[in-house]
Amino acid sequence: MQRITPFLWFEANAEEAVDFYVSIFKKAKKGVVTRYGEAGPGPMGSVMTVEFQLEGQDFVVLNGNPAFKFNESISLVVNCRTQKEVDYYWGKLSRGGQKVACGWLKDRFGVSWQITPTILMDLLKSKDPQKRDRVMKAMMTMVKIDIAKIKKAANGK
Repeated sequence: MQRITPFLWFEANAEEAVDFYVSIFKKAKKGVVTRYGEAGPGPMGSVMTVEFQLEGQDFVVLNGNPAFKFNESISLVVNCRTQKEVDYYWGKLSRGGQKVACGWLKDRFGVSWQITPTILMDLLKSKDPQKRDRVMKAMMTMVKIDIAKIKKAANGK
């Protein structure tokens, strides 16, 4: 059992969200679904929680109520090695959602994601401050991250 498991509060569409996420990630599985009983607080028999796993990371979602909403202060990062991966996850997760900036998007359920090429993080850790600045400036002009443009900026072109 994972010591820390992200627990996400949805208003009423937690299982739909899990089915969406599991359909996108190749190493994903839906787990136990629990349902509300007579004690509530949700309607008896309706989905209370759903356990699932994405790429080895366990999650639990809850159908709560409209009291709490997702916001950008918490996001899920998808580390990508290639532009093909960036394009795939960007396209799938942003469908029906909102494309924000700098590799960030909100999916159709309001969950924030960062679709991040690993090379971007490597370049932002460079010992060369000018290279870091060029990469950061290039990234700040992007919505979806373009690896070729990031590399070009890193090289001063």
